Amino acid sequence: MPADPIPGLSRSDPLSAVSPLDGRYAGRTAPLSPYASEAGLMRARTRVEVEYLIELAALDETPLAFDDSTVDSLCDLYESFAAEDARLIKALEVEGAAGYAATNHDVKAIEYFLRVRLSEAADGDGPIDDAEAMIPWIHFGLTSEDVNNLAQRLLVRPAVTAVLVPAIREVRDALVDLAHDHRDTPMLARTHGQPATPTTFGKEMAVYAARLGRALGRLEAAADDLSGKLAGASGTYAAHVAAYPDVDWPAVSRSVVRRLGLEHAPLTTQVNPCDDLAAVFDALRGVNNVLLDLDVDAWLYVSDRYLGQRAAAGETGSSTMPHKVNPIDFENSEGNLSKANADLTFLADYVTTSRLQRDLSDSTVKRNVGAALAHSLIGYAKTADGLSTVVPNEVVMRDELEATPEVIGEAVQTILRREGDTDAYERVKELTRGSRVTLDDFRALFDDLDIDPAVREELRALTPAGYTGIAAALADGVTADGDTGVSGGDSAVDDT
Repeated sequence: MPADPIPGLSRSDPLSAVSPLDGRYAGRTAPLSPYASEAGLMRARTRVEVEYLIELAALDETPLAFDDSTVDSLCDLYESFAAEDARLIKALEVEGAAGYAATNHDVKAIEYFLRVRLSEAADGDGPIDDAEAMIPWIHFGLTSEDVNNLAQRLLVRPAVTAVLVPAIREVRDALVDLAHDHRDTPMLARTHGQPATPTTFGKEMAVYAARLGRALGRLEAAADDLSGKLAGASGTYAAHVAAYPDVDWPAVSRSVVRRLGLEHAPLTTQVNPCDDLAAVFDALRGVNNVLLDLDVDAWLYVSDRYLGQRAAAGETGSSTMPHKVNPIDFENSEGNLSKANADLTFLADYVTTSRLQRDLSDSTVKRNVGAALAHSLIGYAKTADGLSTVVPNEVVMRDELEATPEVIGEAVQTILRREGDTDAYERVKELTRGSRVTLDDFRALFDDLDIDPAVREELRALTPAGYTGIAAALADGVTADGDTGVSGGDSAVDDT
């Protein structure tokens, strides 16, 4: 039996949202709204149409001629784009408005929107002279994909650079701070889940800071390399050339695209091939994979009590176990980043294909780019929240190190090798493998060895907590803005 609507809840209420991105997490995803919403896409399409119209007016061959005042007024159509403009465009598409029948076509609705606004300027005392004469030149020779491919990139780039990148940097900077603050905090390492050569907590956070910095550099480089096309229905400029065969239309296209801040794609079908977008999606997956690894390790450190968590006043950890303080931020981040990566993988694979010169299956797919970015953004915020609440438990870390003295076996056999002992590895293996040993067991071994007394004292001075190599120095080498030559961004590691 179908459920009845809940009385008192409007469709716009976040509690009625079909997706948690616009419901439960609406506060987290709001910064993406200007770039991922339908209204944002309408504004970007309007910008493309206006900038193209201005470019046409600059040609000697067209009868258009705009002074600076006219250009400013035209640009104001997208710079001052408001809710009423978006609603008019939607009405033109689905209902019909201002004397136009419903277009059932979102880009054609933009063209009619501009016609409406120019007609209003022509009928009144508006700042645009000869507004009515501009109408035939709106969308001149273009196909919808000319407008869409540019508009989408005008939204993806700032969504990445203005929203996602700062959130990633916040996580990276938190990791750098943890690396520096806990450079000397010794901790048992685990390889294959088993006790291994000790490290420091700071050095392990430095590893993630450096990885995230490199991934961030790749993302910024990909976002900076977005490209656009403006070449007509089959990428041949056919309609343009039919109307004005003597105009250098590729140069016109290049001028418009570059003025919009994008690289020019000179050779396309109707569709911009989208390899550039796929590179952004793949780079985002790289960032997310680093943080997924971090989320899981942080969860394990909490489980092992290496990390404690500050409890928020009034917060409930479990509905039945009052003592619980769960690592929910890392878990939430893991879930959202996994969802984002599934979407990003699908998007990167899908948008780079098209049947022959064009099919429309990618249109609805590209409308979901914002959802992938939103799940990523939630993941970054949740990882940052988790890092802000954890506190390394140095007592637990040291206690476990002291209870695992066998980890100095590597140092023992290496020093003995240095002294020429050909059986060093086997000697230590016989003592430690599969057995519980103590430092006294090691010292008894040292006393039985025919070695220089100074070497014996060197061996006796070994402790698990002191066997961390240059981990502290490695942690110190991580900086928030170090550069390892990664094009396009910060690496967060200083190789000097």
